[in-house]
Amino acid sequence: MITKQQVEAFGSIETPFYFYDMDLLRQTLECYKAQIDKYGYNAHYALKANANDRIIDTIRSYGLGADCVSGNEVKLAVRSGFDPQKIVYAGVGKSDKEIKAALRAGIFSFNCESVPEIKIINDLAAGMGKRARISIRVNPDIDAHTHKYISTGLKENKFGISPWAFQEVAGLLSCCKNIEFLGLHFHVGSQITELPVFALLCRRIEELQRWFIEHEIPIRNLNLGGGLGINYQDPIGDPVAHFEDYFKLIHQNLVVRPGQNVHFEPGRALVGQCGHLISRVLYVKVGREKKFAILDAGMNDLIRPALYQAYHDIENLTSTGRKLRYDVVGPVCESSDCWGTRRMISACKRGDLFAIHSAGAYGQVMAMKYNQRDLAKAVYSDDLK
Repeated sequence: MITKQQVEAFGSIETPFYFYDMDLLRQTLECYKAQIDKYGYNAHYALKANANDRIIDTIRSYGLGADCVSGNEVKLAVRSGFDPQKIVYAGVGKSDKEIKAALRAGIFSFNCESVPEIKIINDLAAGMGKRARISIRVNPDIDAHTHKYISTGLKENKFGISPWAFQEVAGLLSCCKNIEFLGLHFHVGSQITELPVFALLCRRIEELQRWFIEHEIPIRNLNLGGGLGINYQDPIGDPVAHFEDYFKLIHQNLVVRPGQNVHFEPGRALVGQCGHLISRVLYVKVGREKKFAILDAGMNDLIRPALYQAYHDIENLTSTGRKLRYDVVGPVCESSDCWGTRRMISACKRGDLFAIHSAGAYGQVMAMKYNQRDLAKAVYSDDLK
């Protein structure tokens, strides 16, 4: 919750800006860390969710590793002080340059997403006199019941290696001398709020890992990826993801054999609720059928509503007037630059401060300069005390 004192401090700050509640971030991390420690699990924070320096430094301080999906994310993780032995690197299109940089950094594991990638990593490692540790990202063909753009575990998705290719993978593992096989990696999608999806994933993992074990290929690591969702509808009333229920379900459904380690790659669930996009009302435009609240924050600052038709809770921070129905829109020259239609919001006027909640994940990290708009800066609750 944004306090009255913080709102008063916002008055002197140029909008739009991202506001990070660092107390909530730490509270979330403490809840998450308690659960993975309880079960002896390992975690690698997904930098793609939010790569803000203060955010990732705080996450690193809780002992988490890093999950990267580009060479530059690997470089950022190393530069930010993450232990290379806790860095994993996924992505369907790793370039030779990126692979070599990750090999030089000595990362823990490449999560390989195709048969050709395994061959290339082996050849590049051989040329550098190194041995690359890899896991195989498996496409389990599971419907995560989420938006089609963030579903990654169906057989028609571009991600991962399908089970029909396991025999070819097994042949590669036996002949690639510069590869060390660690285990299996999975990620079925993002913003998953139906926990039974993860129970299904656990059962599917057992089916798939059994194939390798029966072919005398040991599985040392099981990486379940991320995907746990947050409550976009009620971010104030439900600010911390349901980690206890999630990990209890995993523990009850995942078959873990002696000597195996279990890994996770949380992103949105850690950072989504601690971030807010703060914006000012530029104009209130009254038409015959609609009222428009036109903000100075646009889709260039937070693209999720335009890209995914995603819902974000919107609050007028400086008005306690009766609630009226508005279309809340931004200044970008696109009709998709809309924060919400027919929203019930306290009566607003020019200069009112609005908060677009749940902007900590896939907000600042995806910002762009479309229409040559300035990139919004970050403000932290620790600095306003």
